[in-house]
Order: sequence, then structure tokens, then C-alpha cells
Amino acid sequence: MSTFRFDSKTVHFHKRITSESVSKAQPIYQTSAFKFRNLDELEGFFQGVKPYMYSRVSNPNTDDLGTGVAQLEGAPAGIATSSGISAILAGILSVTEQGSHIVACEDLYGGTYQLLANELPSFGIEVTFVSFEDKVSIQSAIQPNTVLLYTESITNPLLRVEDIEQLVRIGKKHNVHTMVDNTFASPYLLQPYLNGVSLVVHSATKYIGGHSDVTAGVVAGDEALIEKAKSKVVNLGSNLSPFEAWLACRGMKTLSVRMERHVKNAELLAGFLSGCDGIGQVYYPKNASEKGNGAIVTVSLDEGIDANEFCEKLDWIGVVPTLAGVETTVSYPLGTSHRALPPSEQKKLGIHKNLIRISVGIEDFEDIREAFANALK
Repeated sequence: MSTFRFDSKTVHFHKRITSESVSKAQPIYQTSAFKFRNLDELEGFFQGVKPYMYSRVSNPNTDDLGTGVAQLEGAPAGIATSSGISAILAGILSVTEQGSHIVACEDLYGGTYQLLANELPSFGIEVTFVSFEDKVSIQSAIQPNTVLLYTESITNPLLRVEDIEQLVRIGKKHNVHTMVDNTFASPYLLQPYLNGVSLVVHSATKYIGGHSDVTAGVVAGDEALIEKAKSKVVNLGSNLSPFEAWLACRGMKTLSVRMERHVKNAELLAGFLSGCDGIGQVYYPKNASEKGNGAIVTVSLDEGIDANEFCEKLDWIGVVPTLAGVETTVSYPLGTSHRALPPSEQKKLGIHKNLIRISVGIEDFEDIREAFANALK
């Protein structure tokens, strides 16, 4: 190393890591590729001897995130992706092909609805949206080419708790896969894979990461399906960067303690708002889990209240088109998450101008309560 000239020293300055120098925290493998000593060693990657070659294909940090979420879900395998939507797409493409049919619940997150309704047809995949509150509706929608039933464990934004066990029974009866977006519940509250679901998907941007500083997704489930999903992620270029995977893994370490406070505060806020003038209806899950009912509260303001003014009066609580950070925030489904839905669908699902979704943070509950009380005044 000492014989290198200056330009070479600017490249080769790293101290070689030895087995005696072990980092307590997982290092960030912020590299586009991995180095091999010779062509035989390179070939070892393709023979399964070497685990890493190119970070679009695999990376220790992204592997940590996929495997970590899978372990929390009780699933044998998982893969990290660039976003929740890309995780949904990878999962769907692992069980579908041109000519396949999907039955999906009608009360989905708006971004998922757009993917299923507007993009999948270009892949030759047909989707039928029905109410999943009625098992007859689900079974009636199943066709000979149906391969997947798709839903959310707690729906966005009106917080209906899905009957996962019923869905799995229907899927097995008709020999079709089931896939559940478990973002709102997180593995802390629900683990759909343990109920027999084939694939579980997360926007790791939300509670997995937990700090609003990363965009990521994870799909977990049966090993054979995850292998297929991984090939889609690699070939479609929807891989996650190592640094964002590392951030999501760091956030995941505090998932339990964060969720415990999130859920406690949400339950208190739902109870408080239920007795407030100006609140027409409070939506909050019931009997979702033994650990609680989630960290999201959705409210319908009375007709006499202007939603924009209400949001302005919330003081330190910001309007944010996402959820699950440690800070309490509110979002406006009609203008953000469900904006692209046809007006007829918005009306059918109850997405209207006075609907506010609250992502309850981990602050002192009295500060949260006072902010909403003062805004309603």
C-alpha cells in the first residue's frame, strides 16, 4: 500500500477488516457490487457458493430486512423492495401470469387500487373488486382463472378488520392463493402468514421503519413464491438500496416498544374523540388483536366544520400524506391516498371531504388530546 502513488492512495486507503475487528452494529454495505479475486470465485456466486455479486441482485442489508420481517411474520422467507407498491407487484407477479384473474377487496389503499385497476390489465391480469365483508360476494367473484384473493388486514382508511381465517378457508376451498397487506397492523398486532396466508406484504416505509425517513417494501411468505417474487424484483429493477434497508432494519429494532405506545395513544384518542362535539363518526378497529387495535384513528367531521380550517388549527400536528412515524400527523384521503379513485368509488367507500385519517404518534397523550380539543373549539 505504501508504494502506491497519490492517485492510487485516494482509492486504496481503507484499512482491511480482520476477524478481530467486528462491528457491534450491522455495517452498511453501500456498494453497487462485490469484488472477486478471480473468475473461479466469480463463478462461485452462480453456483451458490458466494452470496453476493451485484446489489441489484442481493446485498447483506436488503437481505437483513427481507429476512427480518419474514421472521416477525413467522414466514420462511422474505425479500425487500423499493416501496410497498413494488412489494405488492412482486408478490402478485409471483402467482399470476397473462390471463390470470384476481379477486380484491374494494376498500383498498388508493395506490393499491390504481396498481390493480390501471396497471395490471397491461400485464394481461384481470381484477374484480368486491366487498370482502360478505363471503358469498367473494366466492361469487371467483372464476376458473382466479389465482389470488387480495386484501388488507386493517383497511385504509376506514379501518375494517379483515376476517383472515375466513379468507384462507375460501382460498383453500377454491385452490387459490391469498395475499394480505399487513402494513396498518404490523407484525406486532397480526401475523397473517400464521393463519395460512400465502403472501404477506408491508410498506416498510410505515411501522417497520417507523421514523418517516425511508421508502421500502417487503413481501414475505412461502419460499417457492418468494423465489419467484425475487426474480421479479431483480429483473424489473425494483430492488432497495442498502442504506435504506439499513435504516429500516434499525427502525425495526424498536417496533414493539413503538407500537405499544402508538396503540395505547390511539385507543385513548378514539375514546376521547367519540365524545367530542364536531365529530360525526369515529372509525377505530375492534377485536383486531390481543395486543390492541392499531395506531390509526379516522374521523368524519360534522358538516359544519371546514376540514381545511380544522387541519390548520391542529398547531404542531402536521398534514402529511403518509402514516406511522413517531410524530402524530393527519392525512386527507380524498385529496391524497384515494384522490385517483373514480368519484363513484369514493362515494361508495365513504371517502368524502370531511374524512380525516389520524396517524397517532408516541408523544404524551395529553399533548395529543389538547391539540385536537383546541382545534375542535
